[in-house]
Amino acid sequence: MAPPHFRTGYDMSASRSLLLRSAARGVVAVALSCSTAGFTTSGQAQGVIAPPPNDQPIAPQAPPALVAPPPVDAVSGSAQPRMVGPASVADLADRLSNAVVNISTSQKVEGTEPSPGPAVPKLEAPDGSPLQDFFNDLLQGNGDDDAQRVQSLGSGFVIDPSGIVVTNNHVIQDADEITVNFADGTKLDAKIVGIDPKTDLAVLKVEPKAPLAAVAFGDSDKVRIGDWVMAIGNPFGLGGTVTVGIVSARGRNINAGPYDNFIQTDAAINRGNSGGPLFDMYGDVVGINTAIISPTGGSIGIGFSIPALLAQNVVSQLREFGEMRRGWLGLRLQAVTDDIAEGLGLPNVRGALVAGIVPRGPADNGQIKVGDVVTRFDGRDVATSRDLPRIVAETPVGKAVDIAVLRKTAVDRPVETVNVQVTLGRLEDGEKEVASAEQPPKDTATVDPAPLPDAATLGMRFSDMTPELKSRYELADELSGVVVTDVAPQSAAADKGIEAGTVVKEIAQEAVTTADDARTKLAKLRTDGRRNALMLMADKAGDLRFVVVPID
Repeated sequence: MAPPHFRTGYDMSASRSLLLRSAARGVVAVALSCSTAGFTTSGQAQGVIAPPPNDQPIAPQAPPALVAPPPVDAVSGSAQPRMVGPASVADLADRLSNAVVNISTSQKVEGTEPSPGPAVPKLEAPDGSPLQDFFNDLLQGNGDDDAQRVQSLGSGFVIDPSGIVVTNNHVIQDADEITVNFADGTKLDAKIVGIDPKTDLAVLKVEPKAPLAAVAFGDSDKVRIGDWVMAIGNPFGLGGTVTVGIVSARGRNINAGPYDNFIQTDAAINRGNSGGPLFDMYGDVVGINTAIISPTGGSIGIGFSIPALLAQNVVSQLREFGEMRRGWLGLRLQAVTDDIAEGLGLPNVRGALVAGIVPRGPADNGQIKVGDVVTRFDGRDVATSRDLPRIVAETPVGKAVDIAVLRKTAVDRPVETVNVQVTLGRLEDGEKEVASAEQPPKDTATVDPAPLPDAATLGMRFSDMTPELKSRYELADELSGVVVTDVAPQSAAADKGIEAGTVVKEIAQEAVTTADDARTKLAKLRTDGRRNALMLMADKAGDLRFVVVPID
C-alpha cells in the first residue's frame, strides 16, 4: 500500500481529466477523472504535504499535558455521567449550516497539455472550408492558445453578516475568479481582503443584499482531547455535508508551516472540506479544517484544523490592514535536546536555545546572548523552540515584552535565571532586511583534504583563523574563531555534520580564539570526566548552531 499523504481537502476540478503544466512556474498539475476531482501539484494534490520517508513519524510529538480526571460518580460509576455522547446534532447543524459556504474558483493555466487517455482525433476540413475554424474552436476552446480553465471547490464560513468569509489560502490561491455559493442557492462574486500563506488562511468579501447568517470564533484553548466536534463543508462538491467526531489530539506539528499547532480530529474531512469550520457543541468555531492524512485521498479519521485563536488573530489583522503585521524578536533558535540540556546544566529539556542574534534586530541590544535558553515570553511559558516563534508572532509589533532566560556564564557555574526586556519589531520588515543582506553563494573551489594527523581532537583538526583559510573556505570577513580544517570520516564530529571550513566560536560556553585554546578546553573536559563537548559553531556565512560532540 502506498504511504500515507497529507492532503488538503479542496482541489475539486472540472469533469475532464487534464494534465496541466505551467511553464512559467515549472508546476505540473493532474486532474482526477471524476465529476469533481482534484488537480495536483508536483504529482500530488495541490497543497499536499509530502509524507515522511520510510514510514517514519510525521514529526516528534510531545505528549499532551496530563489533566487529573474528574471524580467518578458513585451512582453510575462513570467518570463523566453528564454526557455519553451527543444524542443528535440536528438542531446545531440546522442553526449553523446557513453560515457555511461553498467556494468555487476558476484559474487560467498557461501551457497545458492533454492528459494521458483516449486521444481526441484531429479534425481537419478540406482546404478553404469554413468548418476548419469551427473545428479549431471546438478542440482549442475560445481560441485561447496554450491555456485551460481549471475549476476547484472548497469550503468557508461567514464571520460577519456584512459579507466577510474565512477560508484556506490554498483554496483560492492563484484564482482568477472566486464565487461564494450559499445554502439557499445564492452565488456572489468575492474579492480577496487579505491572505496569509504562513498559516494558510484567507479572508474574502462579498456584497450581499441582506445581512448574512454568521458564526463566531470560540476559545480553542479550552477544547480538550475527547470533546465532541462537528465539521460542515463541501467534500467532493457535496455541499452542506455534516460530520461528527472528537478531538483526537492538540498541538500537532505536521511540518506544514512555521506556526503548526493543529487540532487533530477524527470527524470525516475530505477534499473540498478545506477552509470549512470545525464547531464545538456550543456552535462556536474552534478550528478551520485544512489537511488530512490519507493513502487514497479519502478520510481515514485523521484530519487537522487550524486552532481558532491562531486564526482569529490572523483574520483580525487581515481585515484591519489587508496584510499581516507579526511581532519579531530577531533570534535564530535551536531545539533543546537531552545532550544540550546536559551540556548547559539545564534542569529539564524545555525552552528555546538562542543559536544566533540577527544584526540590528530587536534582540540585538546586548541583553540576550547566544547560548541563552528562553523559558518565558511575555508571561507565557515556552516549551519548545517551535513555540516561541508562534508566541512572538501573535504579540503586537512595538510592544515591550519581558523575557526570562536561563544563562550559564561558565562551565563550573550553575545556570541562572535572567530577566530581560525587548521591544518587538515587525517580522515582515525583518524578513526583507535579512533577505537583502544575504549575498548569493559563490562558487566553491575544490580543496584537497589534507591527511588527518594522529593528534586530531574528537576527529577534527583545528587551525588559527588566517586570511588564507578565509579565502580557501570563503568565510565571511568578520568571522572569528578557530577553523576546522579536516574531519575524520566516521568520527563523532562527522556524525554530527561538522565539515572542513566550520568555525568553532565557543566550547562549553567559553570563547576560543586559537587552535591551542580549543584543544586545551577539550582536553580539560575529558579530564573533568565530561561525556560531551557543547560547541558553538558557525558556517561560512556566520550562521550559528550548537553541536554536542561525544567525548571518547
